[in-house]
Amino acid sequence: MEENPLLQPAATPYGLPPFDRIELQHYEPAFEQALAVARDEIKTITENPAAPTFENTIAALERSGRLMDDILTIFFALHNAETSDEMDVIAERIQVKAVEYSNDIYLDPVLFERVRTVYDNRASLCLDTEDAKLLEETYKSFVRGGADLDEDAKKRYREITGELSSLSLRFEQNVLAATNDFTLDIPAGDADKISDMPDFVVESMAAEARSRGHDGWSVTLHAASYIPFMTYSSDRSMRETLWRTYNTRGIGAHENRDIIIRMTSLRLELAELFGYPDYASYVLEERMAGSVDTVWKFMDELLTATKSRADEEVATLTAYAAEQGLCDGALMPWDWSYVSEKYKSARYALSDEETKPYLELDNVRRGIFMLAEKLYGIRFTHNPDIPVYHPDVTAYEVHEADGRFTGVIYMDFFPRATKRGGAWMTNYRSMYTTSDGCEIRPAVTLCGNFTKPTPTSPSLLTFREFETFLHEFGHCLHGLFAEGKYASLTGTSVYRDFVELPSQIMENWATEKEFLDMFAVHYVTGEKMPQKLIDKIVAAKNYLAAYANVRQLSFGMTDMAWHTVKTSVTCSVEEFEHMAMLPTQVLPHIEGTAMSPSFTHIFGGGYAAGYYGYKWAEVLEADAFSLFEEKGIFSREVAGSFRRNILSRGGSEHPMTLYKRFRGHEPATKALIDKILR
Repeated sequence: MEENPLLQPAATPYGLPPFDRIELQHYEPAFEQALAVARDEIKTITENPAAPTFENTIAALERSGRLMDDILTIFFALHNAETSDEMDVIAERIQVKAVEYSNDIYLDPVLFERVRTVYDNRASLCLDTEDAKLLEETYKSFVRGGADLDEDAKKRYREITGELSSLSLRFEQNVLAATNDFTLDIPAGDADKISDMPDFVVESMAAEARSRGHDGWSVTLHAASYIPFMTYSSDRSMRETLWRTYNTRGIGAHENRDIIIRMTSLRLELAELFGYPDYASYVLEERMAGSVDTVWKFMDELLTATKSRADEEVATLTAYAAEQGLCDGALMPWDWSYVSEKYKSARYALSDEETKPYLELDNVRRGIFMLAEKLYGIRFTHNPDIPVYHPDVTAYEVHEADGRFTGVIYMDFFPRATKRGGAWMTNYRSMYTTSDGCEIRPAVTLCGNFTKPTPTSPSLLTFREFETFLHEFGHCLHGLFAEGKYASLTGTSVYRDFVELPSQIMENWATEKEFLDMFAVHYVTGEKMPQKLIDKIVAAKNYLAAYANVRQLSFGMTDMAWHTVKTSVTCSVEEFEHMAMLPTQVLPHIEGTAMSPSFTHIFGGGYAAGYYGYKWAEVLEADAFSLFEEKGIFSREVAGSFRRNILSRGGSEHPMTLYKRFRGHEPATKALIDKILR
């Protein structure tokens, strides 16, 4: 076992994970040994003859299981970014034991009694802000983890959480398998089917076909392939085929509908164990919004203010499609991307093909690094000696202006069959301070599924991919700037409806000429992106802002519908989703399709009863960015305050307290509505 790289001090820069040495066979033995160590650490706390104190109980509990947490973090991060069938099997075995261990802690009566003793005596303790917050969160986590339940309820809680964990893992595996299963191959003899598509899309499709041994062009359900095809293909029949396949992932093959019904039922039962009327009420107690009523009121306010504008936008595109003969009959969901791109090109003389040459990936990365340097004074340095888990991945050291080490960021940009879809940020190591005062700095990763380079051109991003890069980079800054003593309170360890503020505010710089001039040059001519083009981007974004808002609300309302049920769902998943989305419907409903079976945010990730948080955070960022607009988009004063009061504070205080300290007032929904309707 001494040869297992997961159990040895890493001989890597900054003690980072030795990805070059880790093999699948190492995970389970390392986890088993780390699990035994973690159990011994808990035993030391529970068998301590001394009276419970903050240090020997609360702080000791926070520090316990660190080796196991490190191993699990590496494993499950790679399970998203570089998985395999064998890894799926290992994940199921490890997940069961990890959940069992977590339940053993929270359901241990002796340990809970020690925690409760410290909590009940908190008024007599001289705790600083972080210590007080850790005590509060530790106590709440035990209560919400079942510690106060009777024995029968504790047993049922174990069963529910164990099953939910396994179902969530299966759900994500099914979505990835369904995504990978489908390929639309266009034979070389059917060149007429792709003749009117932009060169960059055709080249990407040809490269995909070659990688699969196919002579012609191939389209997959991965975003970097699916979205360009849906945007530029004039073949309505192929668009419909692709759209229907994409929106039936998890239906039939790699079935997820039964998992949804079961998870929804189990989540309701879990909430009822604690006396809540539904799962959303249980979840929202630990969110900025605070209650189901607040969330529904918030979404209803946004929907009421923007639905009529969204309907107008759809009507305009429907009329345009009819005038131009772009589709026969009603405007259907598979027509939306194609028609809206045509309309955007006609009205604003704007297309992705026009913007992509200015958004070469390496230049974008360099520009985003420069933005962070101008705002926060940090610098990024590629370090090839830091091991990475795939040849596509690059590691950068991050340092402060005075040379102090800030952390490491891994960048993993391109799609592959072993990687889940979408874009995300993950912590490989959270920031914390050891018991002897040593500061452990964070390591984060930015994963995307951006447009790949082709034999004739570098990776050129769509404008939306550029915004996505900025978004995920904001999450990375949140992780990198973490300060504090406790990993459970630093970085992105915040309420779900607050965590999107640092990411979504970054998207505002995407259309700032002063920023774009730093890097956005035509990859062939070297010409800067002209103001006229930026103005067109802004105009086009503003035009469809209401539609985009209503679409996001449809996801949030579907999430809330699933998690506010008071009885088990008896209708079909498709019917339930249709009724949930009905208030937001702006395009025809297509029978037999549904997005819930591939809605990994709420059935695979941690956003159950929390997807509204994206819109909630938009309210925060609209209000927050207005201060940058007032003081200057590169204002070190505003950036310093944002870092000091938001980015570096993590979950050490209530998010509204942090926000008001930065902005001076609570945010208002009107800020976002004005932004959408301007």
